[in-house]
Amino acid sequence: MTARATAGLRGADRVPPQALLLVSITSVQFGGALAVHLLGDVGAAGGVFLRLAFAALALVVLVRPRVRALRRDQLELAVLFGAVLAGMNLAFYEALERLPLGITVTIEFAGPLSVAVALSRRRLDLLWAGLAAVGIMLLAQPWGQAIDTAGLVFALIAAALWAWYILIAKRVGEHYDGAEGVAVAMVFATILAIAPGVASGGANLLEANALILGAAVAILSTAIPYTLEVEALRRLPANVFGVLMSLEPAVAALAGFVVLGQTLSATDLVAIALVVTASVGASLEGAPARPPEA
Repeated sequence: MTARATAGLRGADRVPPQALLLVSITSVQFGGALAVHLLGDVGAAGGVFLRLAFAALALVVLVRPRVRALRRDQLELAVLFGAVLAGMNLAFYEALERLPLGITVTIEFAGPLSVAVALSRRRLDLLWAGLAAVGIMLLAQPWGQAIDTAGLVFALIAAALWAWYILIAKRVGEHYDGAEGVAVAMVFATILAIAPGVASGGANLLEANALILGAAVAILSTAIPYTLEVEALRRLPANVFGVLMSLEPAVAALAGFVVLGQTLSATDLVAIALVVTASVGASLEGAPARPPEA
């Protein structure tokens, strides 16, 4: 990351890393709640395009990636990472159009949890995986009045892509300096999102309300959390980071209630609690933490 990009983190050195992470989680989930309003104007693909475009612009300005100096293998990795970013965001926003925010985030959280369990050699993690599966099953309720099927499928696709994102992000960190790889990948993700975004949002993409919401979502869901999580990761053990990140489904449910008036049933709340508990358990004893969400 350039000197300009890291300068914004210096003041954060005086803030406890746990506080930085809690602010990051809150920012991401309230940004997700705000995105629901954006989807009403431009659709899921249009919302993804605006979010990625503004995030790419911010990262390029801050990081200033040296594109001409990149090797072919670095560019290929960035293209793959960008495709995963675009797909993950599109699947998540498609799910948001059909499901409450808290439920969507809870189901999507199966992605990083699966990676943590898969990379662990502890038998206890099988218990956490089973607990999370029970939670997700309670949300889907195949035996009764199930949630929207398409929304469930999109949320599961987002979870799978989030797991893939984590694995690729590790490779990106090994092949690039600082946030340069994320910046380049975000540009490719934006290019991939142009066609479906324009098809979905059309002329509404140029409306002032859509542009303002798109910029706000990009800042809340990408710029702020990425900056804060990078700083928090410098000073927090991976297991503590993972435990705190496990609060995301609960914070998402709160954001959905406060911003969108979305209420959840007692069964939904129990299901979210099960997934949070499973994620906390898997994060203990040094299970891998997920990278900052792009």
